[in-house]
Amino acid sequence: MNFSDINGSAIYSLIVSKLRGAGCVFAEDEALLLISSAQTTTDLAILVDRRTTGFPLEHILGWVEFCGLRIELDQGVFVPRHRTEFLVQQAATLTQPGAVVVDLCCGSGAVGAALVAMLERIELYSVDIDPVAVRCARRNINSAGGQVYEGDLYDPLPTLLHGRVHVIVANAPYVPTEAMKLLPLEARIHEARVALDGGSDGLNVQRRIVAAVSLWLVESGYLLVETSEAQAPMTAKIFAQYGLLPKLTRSDEKDATVVIGTKTALVN
Repeated sequence: MNFSDINGSAIYSLIVSKLRGAGCVFAEDEALLLISSAQTTTDLAILVDRRTTGFPLEHILGWVEFCGLRIELDQGVFVPRHRTEFLVQQAATLTQPGAVVVDLCCGSGAVGAALVAMLERIELYSVDIDPVAVRCARRNINSAGGQVYEGDLYDPLPTLLHGRVHVIVANAPYVPTEAMKLLPLEARIHEARVALDGGSDGLNVQRRIVAAVSLWLVESGYLLVETSEAQAPMTAKIFAQYGLLPKLTRSDEKDATVVIGTKTALVN
């Protein structure tokens, strides 16, 4: 919609005021996005009402910007955070053209789609346990030549990948169960719990990923896991327990922490 006239300016101001009243920190930017997504003033009123009652902006728009891409997003699917762009950046520096890459807990497929866009000819396999997320990921990944599987971590992957994977990335759920109640309301209500809840200490899924990783990685292959700054030392300890050589990386700008594990010759 084009609200460049005086009436449009009044509508814009009204929407900004409503969004601010609902606690939207970036009300001006959100107002422009909602206006550009509406076909009629009636549509716009509905979109604004949904946002002010707590729906994530990305679910209302049906997409999220991630690593310069527009990632399609269905309601209920985990919203990729900009901090996870650091995970993509770290993985990209370790991935050679033609590499086999696995993206576990892929959600919308944002990480895999970004890696395909950044790198040459990678062979991408993405997995998620949530069927809604899988349907979304297939739209974002299949067109780029990647494959998406529904299931629990490694379970649905073809066995021909045993010992052939060069890089595994995982933005696995890492919020401790007791901390779930501290998350923003829109995340707790509108994003799948399975994508957020990492168990008693937040590391349950990470442990399962690391425990089986040696079966899939090539020698000197990499596992990269996003975690919190506070959890990173324990994540690194888990890596070491299973024979991976851990390295902690941090971006203060994005408030992002990634633990990178290298498979050594001692891991069978």
